[in-house]
Amino acid sequence: MHIKSIYLRLLTLSIFYGLFIQYGHSQQYGKMQTYTYSQPYTVDSLHSQMEGEVKNVILMIGDGMSLMHVYTAWTANRGHLWLDNADAVGLSKTYCLDRLITDSGAGGTALSSGQKTTYHSVGVDSLGRPLESLCTLAHQLDMSAGIAVTCRLWDATPADFCCHNVDREEELDLIADYVDADVDYVFGGGAKLFVNRPDKRNIFEELEAKGFQLPKTWDELSKITSGKVFAVPYPKDTPLPKERGDLLARASIKGMNLLNQNPNGFFMMIEGSQLDDYGHSNNLDLLMQETLDFDQTVGAVMKWAEQHEGTLVIVTADHETGGLTLLGGDLAEGTVQCRFSTNSHSGVMVPVYAFGTGAQLFTGLYENTAIYHKIKHLLEQKVKK
Repeated sequence: MHIKSIYLRLLTLSIFYGLFIQYGHSQQYGKMQTYTYSQPYTVDSLHSQMEGEVKNVILMIGDGMSLMHVYTAWTANRGHLWLDNADAVGLSKTYCLDRLITDSGAGGTALSSGQKTTYHSVGVDSLGRPLESLCTLAHQLDMSAGIAVTCRLWDATPADFCCHNVDREEELDLIADYVDADVDYVFGGGAKLFVNRPDKRNIFEELEAKGFQLPKTWDELSKITSGKVFAVPYPKDTPLPKERGDLLARASIKGMNLLNQNPNGFFMMIEGSQLDDYGHSNNLDLLMQETLDFDQTVGAVMKWAEQHEGTLVIVTADHETGGLTLLGGDLAEGTVQCRFSTNSHSGVMVPVYAFGTGAQLFTGLYENTAIYHKIKHLLEQKVKK
């Protein structure tokens, strides 16, 4: 074949391939998606006491949740969210030490330890040295500590509060770290990496030796009335929102009731984990289901806080996922029309909502690391008194 003919064919193929990739990109990120929430829920007005001494702190993280996620969910639920009860609202800057766009490893570590770290790091500083998390701080102050998530426990956010590794992909090592973590209550998925491991360790047996009860189902967990609990009922993540119902709310309240038996109070981290997954996959339907499920969990936690003096609830995110944009819809019908701009994370600031004792400290614009330091200040003030 003549060289010129070969060149023309290659040029044609390259142009066609470029157009194909561009078309695919526009279809993946630019497609308008419509979602209607068919069964809106009622939101009550809650009242808290902001003044006084903080006894309990509950940090709730919507993984990948931005103001756009919140406002889209607000529209879908006909203009009502439990988050509307917040006493104070702030904005958090999410960049990490070596990148403008962070991930859950570095973003969650900033929240858990008060230090920015490198991308993909979990519970360590830029030199790989372990950082003390809010769970460890709680134990140092003779408080109890716990976490409840809808993801696998080797995922970045729960690991940020309990584990230490320079690489969030070292899943087996992260799970092993839970044996020595400063926690009294854990609920999440990921049971498959606790047993049948290449290193022959049985992490469940090691946790049992540390005094943990190990319920394998919700029914078993619901019957526990005291003591340390490590509940991992699922091989990987918890089921989808429609399948699991109000599981995150139930698991959170169960943990709070157990941890609250400590007269010195407790710290608890609760994560709506799968918002991030559905932002990555650009699935508006599942993203809204998970966001609205998270808001209803926020409502259950806020109602608990309203009845327990000295409780502070903080709701924030580690970063934004999906580049979600609300472009239309109908507030009366609960319909939203959205586009995604990426299947990764973006660099927008994320909201911080605070409800209860000490909430006034969380207004303003600040680094994500400041959330840790504000919590630490409130808890140490209690000890000084």
